[in-house]
Amino acid sequence: MRILLVEDDEMVGAAVTQALKDAAYAVDWVNDGQTAIEAARAVTYDLTLLDLGLPSPDGTEVLRAFRKMNRQLPVIIVTARDAIDDRIHGLDLGADDYLVKPFEIRELLARMRAILRRQGSGSSAILSNGTISLDPATHEAIHDGGMSRLTAREFALLQALMLRPGTILSRVDLERHIYGWNEEIESNAVEFLIHAIRKKLGASSIRNVRGVGWMVDRSC
Repeated sequence: MRILLVEDDEMVGAAVTQALKDAAYAVDWVNDGQTAIEAARAVTYDLTLLDLGLPSPDGTEVLRAFRKMNRQLPVIIVTARDAIDDRIHGLDLGADDYLVKPFEIRELLARMRAILRRQGSGSSAILSNGTISLDPATHEAIHDGGMSRLTAREFALLQALMLRPGTILSRVDLERHIYGWNEEIESNAVEFLIHAIRKKLGASSIRNVRGVGWMVDRSC
């Protein structure tokens, strides 16, 4: 899942970015409204976390721009503005949820999972193709009766495949689900992760289509 974080506070932005990476999300962090609008035009995101107190344009104007571009993009406002009128205004502008700072990361992640579930992403339901079962809540995978816990990036890669069983995803497709803008990607990173997953779940868990990409089998 790829997340756009719009936050101008360096400490908050760094902490949330790291927490999202630890939870197996790819994160693009921007700290002003105009860059956020440009990012949303250039990249397809699964969800946006939006502060309101941004350098011009502020968060409410960014939200208006998002809704003109993409009415389906899930947006959670994450702000220190706790007045009831601010909450009502944000929700009426099209936000899907409103979280007041300071907040617990666990609550933020739970709200994200709830919204992504409503959007049909399967982010908090067990994913299964009949051979592999993947639990987003615990990052555990079951294959041939055995259970293995995956690292954050192993989980992110396998989740991308499990959300589209039978569909071949290229290296670029998989990297998009695993890494944010500013993260260095080694040339063999995808192959390394697939090798690690296969060691845990078996060589047949992920299939390679030579010259095209990788896939998991569709349910029979």
